[in-house]
Amino acid sequence: MIWAAAALVALAVLVPYAIAFGRRLRRDAERKDEAARLGIDRPAAQYPYIDPTHCIGCGACVRACPEGDVLGVVGGTAVVVNGLRCVGHARCEAACPVGAIEVGLGDLKARKDVPLLDDNLETTLPGVYVAGELGGLALVRNALAQGRRAAEQACERLAGVDRRNGGLLDLVIVGAGPAGLSAALTAQVRGLRYRVLEREADLGGSLLHYPRRKMVLTQPVEIPPWGALKSEEYQKERLLEIFSGIVDQYGLALAFGEGAERLESLDGDGYRVTTGRGAFDARSVVLALGRRGAPRKLGVPGEELPKVMYKLLDAESYRGQRILVVGGGDSAAEAAIGLARQPGNRVTLSYRRERLVRIKAKNEAALEPMLASGRVQGLFSSQVTEIAPDRVRLEVEGREPVELENDYVFVFAGGVPPFGLLQKAGIRFGGGEAEAADRAA
Repeated sequence: MIWAAAALVALAVLVPYAIAFGRRLRRDAERKDEAARLGIDRPAAQYPYIDPTHCIGCGACVRACPEGDVLGVVGGTAVVVNGLRCVGHARCEAACPVGAIEVGLGDLKARKDVPLLDDNLETTLPGVYVAGELGGLALVRNALAQGRRAAEQACERLAGVDRRNGGLLDLVIVGAGPAGLSAALTAQVRGLRYRVLEREADLGGSLLHYPRRKMVLTQPVEIPPWGALKSEEYQKERLLEIFSGIVDQYGLALAFGEGAERLESLDGDGYRVTTGRGAFDARSVVLALGRRGAPRKLGVPGEELPKVMYKLLDAESYRGQRILVVGGGDSAAEAAIGLARQPGNRVTLSYRRERLVRIKAKNEAALEPMLASGRVQGLFSSQVTEIAPDRVRLEVEGREPVELENDYVFVFAGGVPPFGLLQKAGIRFGGGEAEAADRAA
């Protein structure tokens, strides 16, 4: 009797667990298949690479990921189910008890959207370095570390060089985001003659275009010699305030309104960076431009109207408006959420795919109830075809065209990365170009 009772208790405990475990495995398998069908199981930049020969399927990596739904466990092995959501926290790598995960960029020779870099962040042009998002890695933490590293490499390159030529800077840094500021701080400490060129009227890079009070994930990171960012997250305004304080404290040499238009080699040694206002000659260059570039346009009639915008800084400025948000990433989701929370707004979200597949878990958690309740009207598998002063027209797959009364259109279709500047200078990228060169060699 005792054994029978013990067996019944064991079954009562184990059967529900086994059922729940089986459901989770089926769910992750379905998500993996769907990710492959939608093309989101591949990396956009950084990516968790899993060694199936070492993975024990414990799920620690799944639980550790702050973004949610990047990883799942299928058939007893961790797999990527939404690669587009990975932003390189590397929490999964730290959480894995058997060292089966490594977060990296993989083989960049196959990446047409990433310049080829060596281990020192140097491009195929000697003395020209890339730091930050332009090299494929997201996160403020990575940008700060790479900016410092690139400037240190530029300094090492000057060893034994006669630097008495007063007309030639040691280093030009293009971009005043986190990577550019970190490079400038390192250059200042190391005694380099340098200049930071920034297209915008203020520092911050892509942070400048974030909405007010947006939380920016930094993770604790050192900024020598200033100190450390000790919190996991900072509000955009607080982070920009910290960066501005660093600039003032160390007297960093920044030039605003200087958008780089051309990079070319000088006769002998060094490079010239030409902006709309002048030219800057230096022995080395750090490109910390980011990947945002100019906003990508829809290419439809009426897009030149003043009601069409490509960034949202303050959702509270819009009340009682009929608004269309176009896009399927975090910027579009955050804009739709923020605008829908303002009194009287009627917000519609248009996205060309059948559903949102690449937004952060916290944005998904906030947006889904709004879509379900109609607070945000979702128009999926749709594309804008025309924008008029008081309305907008869209094609919707499987339906008749839709015409909406409209006051504002916010377009978040990504940006056109500044690859042209690099390619015209002779910097090589991955993909077919690199593969052909390797075969020829």
